[in-house]
Amino acid sequence: MPLVTIDLREGRSAQELQSISGAIHQAMVELLEVPERDRFQIITEHPAKTLHFDRHYLDIDRDEGFILVRITLAQGRTIDSKRAFYRRLAELLADRADLRPQNLAVIMTENQREDWSFGVGQASYLELP
Repeated sequence: MPLVTIDLREGRSAQELQSISGAIHQAMVELLEVPERDRFQIITEHPAKTLHFDRHYLDIDRDEGFILVRITLAQGRTIDSKRAFYRRLAELLADRADLRPQNLAVIMTENQREDWSFGVGQASYLELP
C-alpha cells in the first residue's frame, strides 16, 4: 500500500483534482507494480501564503501550478523503474491535467514491510498467510 500525499495550491476544480489523482495512480500501477485496487491518497490544497517553493531551483522554472507528490511505499523498486515512473507521471499529468512538467516535484520514500499496519493491530505484511 503506497501512501500518496499531493500538495498543491487551492483553486483547482474537483475534476482537475480527480485527473491528478488518477494520473498518479495509473503511473504507479504501470511502473511501480502497485495493484489497481491499492489506492490511498491524501490531497491537500493550500492557500498561496502556506505553500512556498523556489521558482527556479535547479534552473527549472516553476509557477503557481506547482504540485508536490510524496509517495511512501515498501522497499523494492529499481532506479530504472523510478526514473520511468517520473517520466510517465509527467506525461500523464501534462495530458490529463494540463500540468507543466516543470511544476511537478516527486519525493519517493521507501520503508520496510514491517512498517505497515492496515488495521486490527497487526503488522499486516508480516502476518499475512
